Amino acid sequence: MKKSQNIYDSKSCFLHINCLDEWKPAISAHKTIYKVKKGEIIFKEGDPATGIYFVNSGSVKVYKKWDKDKELIVRFAREGSLFGHRGSGNEGFYPISATALQPTVVCYVDTAFFEATLKVNPNFTYQLLTFMTEELKQSERKMRNLAHMPVKGRVAEALISLQNQFGTTADGFINIDLSRQDLASYAGATYETVFRMMNELVNDKLISLSGKSIRLINRAELLKLAQDIVFV
Repeated sequence: MKKSQNIYDSKSCFLHINCLDEWKPAISAHKTIYKVKKGEIIFKEGDPATGIYFVNSGSVKVYKKWDKDKELIVRFAREGSLFGHRGSGNEGFYPISATALQPTVVCYVDTAFFEATLKVNPNFTYQLLTFMTEELKQSERKMRNLAHMPVKGRVAEALISLQNQFGTTADGFINIDLSRQDLASYAGATYETVFRMMNELVNDKLISLSGKSIRLINRAELLKLAQDIVFV
């Protein structure tokens, strides 16, 4: 990562927009802005947790180890979001890894300043609590789906979630350049299985493909697949 002070937009920073105006000079004094290349690892699971990152522009995949050589993408952190907060607490290690999906700018503050910010800024603390509550709901839903939802449904839900998060291009494709391996990691399945499921969705005329780009043709039917949970 490369330090840079000339590409920071305070209007896109979760930390800056939710803190008191009186606290913003302190943010300016303590923050470090990093420019991260596509594919660059920001930190790895098990690294000492030194602070919190706020996404100013770009996107980051947040993931955990899954089996020996695989990963499970927990979520994506986009502009206005944050990551690294799971390292807060007594253990002092990041329980997840983070890698930039595209050229990304992040704002970093160390743990001591982050904790001081929580004590001084009630709105920031409230907004963070709201964010973490929603994150927990999504994590619980993902674990339930891994246990009970067929792979085809998980792929359909992953595609719908990506479209909800990243929007679409002018041509109607999901507005993110995501590899098939990352899609498999997000759906919680193997690359081979996801490849097969994608072909089935194309044959069913629910999606169309153009290289790495994916367009949802029949969102209603995809939603039905994503809701097809059989409890045993």
